[in-house]
Amino acid sequence: MDGTKPAMESNAEETQEETQESKGCFECCIKCLGGVPYASLVATILCFIGVALFCGCGHVALSGTLTMLDNHFSTVTTDHATLTMVIQIIQYIIYGIASFFFVYAILLLAEGFYTTSAIKKELQSDFKTTACGRCITAFFMFLTYIMFLAFLAIFGFTAIPVFLFFNMWTTCSAMRSPDANITSPESICVDVRQYGIIPWNATPGKACGATLGDICNTSEFYLSYHLYIVAFAGAGATVIALIHYLMILGANWAYLKSAVSTHDYQDIKTKDDQDLEAEARSKEGQNSSSYS
Repeated sequence: MDGTKPAMESNAEETQEETQESKGCFECCIKCLGGVPYASLVATILCFIGVALFCGCGHVALSGTLTMLDNHFSTVTTDHATLTMVIQIIQYIIYGIASFFFVYAILLLAEGFYTTSAIKKELQSDFKTTACGRCITAFFMFLTYIMFLAFLAIFGFTAIPVFLFFNMWTTCSAMRSPDANITSPESICVDVRQYGIIPWNATPGKACGATLGDICNTSEFYLSYHLYIVAFAGAGATVIALIHYLMILGANWAYLKSAVSTHDYQDIKTKDDQDLEAEARSKEGQNSSSYS
């Protein structure tokens, strides 16, 4: 009995220590999860997905469009040399957009971590935000608004090729439809020159009848059309992510400003209470000296 008692006590102590360690790990995990800016994290994931879809699909779709024009609408390379140069410039811009938003989204996520921790420490009166921190949040909010306007314009620009390819798709579908009573299929044409894509002297410049149907059956047309749709959706997702960032940054800036005002009020109130307490003590000292 005397030998088993110390063993039972040691086992109880080890169990208690393990319980305390697990409790400490659990509290640490809860504390870490509480410091994660989930709104910024969701916006960052949405921004990454949107930019990746827009840049990747848009780049491939532009290459497919150029190949389709070379093979079917403008067989002379010099006729669409300007268009080729514009497409190459747009592809380089896409590279820049992908790189910029990759870095910018990470910076906004880091700003979300900073602001979340700063607000919590501010509320606990352990930390006081600086004017520099508030200016950084305001700067990101202004820059994100500019990015939002720019990507909103890109979103509208991306709808143009979707509209053009949709017109060709519906024309080909109407030609293949058994309900369409078409007596002269060669009279149905798609002239891309009227959209200003290629000059009017481009050869042949348009496709009619069976030639148009063959174009719609090519892999370049099918792939480019659906990639433009995906790129359009990616641009829309990026716009939504930037709107989300704007709401987050606006809320963070308001919280920081409110926390500073609350902290200043508490400092003034504490100073006034100390002055009143010191004045009361001085009056008590005067009264005690007069009685003596």
